[in-house]
Amino acid sequence: MARLNPFAIAQQQLDEAAERLGLDAATHELLRWPMREYRFTIPVRMDNGETRIFQGYRVQYNDARGPTKGGLRWHPEETIDTVRALAAWMTWKTAVVDIPLGGGKGGVTCNPKEMSDGEKERLARAYIRAVGRELGVHRDVPAPDVYTTPQIMAWMMDEYEKLVGHSHPGMITGKPLPVGGSQGRGDATARGSVYCVREAGKVLDIDLAKTTYVIQGFGNAGQFAATLHPEILGGGTLIAASDSRGGVMNKDGMDPAALVRHKLETGSVLKFPGSEPISNEDLLELECDVLYPSALEGVITAKNAGDIKAKISCELANGPTTPEADKILFEKGVYVIPDFLANAGGVTVSYFEQVQNTYNYYWTLQDVYQQLDRKMTEAFGAVHEMSKRARAHNRLVAYMVAVTRVAEACKIRGWV
Repeated sequence: MARLNPFAIAQQQLDEAAERLGLDAATHELLRWPMREYRFTIPVRMDNGETRIFQGYRVQYNDARGPTKGGLRWHPEETIDTVRALAAWMTWKTAVVDIPLGGGKGGVTCNPKEMSDGEKERLARAYIRAVGRELGVHRDVPAPDVYTTPQIMAWMMDEYEKLVGHSHPGMITGKPLPVGGSQGRGDATARGSVYCVREAGKVLDIDLAKTTYVIQGFGNAGQFAATLHPEILGGGTLIAASDSRGGVMNKDGMDPAALVRHKLETGSVLKFPGSEPISNEDLLELECDVLYPSALEGVITAKNAGDIKAKISCELANGPTTPEADKILFEKGVYVIPDFLANAGGVTVSYFEQVQNTYNYYWTLQDVYQQLDRKMTEAFGAVHEMSKRARAHNRLVAYMVAVTRVAEACKIRGWV
C-alpha cells in the first residue's frame, strides 16, 4: 500500500477550510506552505569510533501570531513531509487554543533505540550547532516529541547557551524541572485531551463516570490518558490498549495503573494478566464510549472508518484520521475531537514553561492545571460554537477557527 503523505493531507484539510471560509487566493496560498524550512546533514562520532551522517530538519511554518513552536522527533522514518505536516498542524494548534505562538517542527532521521546515551547527547548537541542560529525565545522554540526526552532538551539548551554565551532557558521547553522545566508538563497532553472529553460528554449528554474507553498507542501520552480518564471524569472502564507490538483486551475492564506498570516493566502491554490479545486493527473497531488514537498518523482511513463504533474519538496522536475517514465518521455520528485541539495541552503547558522562563518566576502544579483547564475548555467551546453554525465535521470546524485567527494576523501585518 502506498504510504500516505501527511503534508498532502494537511494541505487538503486546509483547502477545505479555506473554501468554507471564502479565504482569498493569496492568503490561502500563503497558508498552504511553510514560510521557512531547513535541511542539514549532521555528522556524529559513534561509540565505535565511526562517524555517521544523519539528516536533520526544522520547519517554521507560520509566525504571524508569534514565534514558532513545536517538537523535535527522532524517528527512523522521519521525512521532510512529515515535519512540514506537523509544523502546519502546530500552527493551527497554537491558534485554536489562542496562545501567541506560530507553528514549527523539527526532526532527525535516526533510530534512537539503537543509540547509547553518549551518542544521543552528541547528536542533540550537533543538531543545535546546525540550526541554533535560527532558534530562540523570540524566533522558534523546540520541545520534545517522538523519542526525544527532557534530558535531550537539557543537552540542547546547554549547547545553545554555550553558543550565545548566556542563560537562555526559554529557547526550548519540556526540560527537566532543575533547569527551568514547568510543573505539569509530563501529563499535559493527555490531561488536556481528557478535559476535552469532559466537555464533549457535557454537550453529548454522556454519563462520563460510566464510560468505557480504549487506547490505541500506549506510549507516554496514552499511559497518562489511561490513568487520567477515570481520575478527571470520576470513573470509566479501560477495556483495551495497544502498542507497536500488539494489544490486550478485557471487556470487564483492566486496572490502568497496573497496565502502565506492566508496560514499563516488560516494554509492552502484551501478556497483561487477565487480558486476551487483540490486534491494533481490531482494537480500533471495538464498541466503546471513548477511543483515544494515540500512536502515529493515518490509522483511521476510508477502509476502517465505517467500522469505528466509539461515540467519541479523542485524537492524542497527530493525524490519525484521513480526510476521507473524517467524512465517514461524521456521517456515522462519531464525535471526533481533532488532534490539534485534543492534544494541544502539551504545547499549552510548553507555552506556560516559556512564560515562566522569560520572567523567571515559576508556578505551582495547581496553577498550571487551572490555567490548562481554562485554555482547553475555552478552545473546545470556540470549536463547538463554530460547529453549530458550520454544520460540518469537527476537524473542519476547528480548522475554520484556527485559520481565521492566523489569516487575520497575516492581514493585519500586511502580508496579504
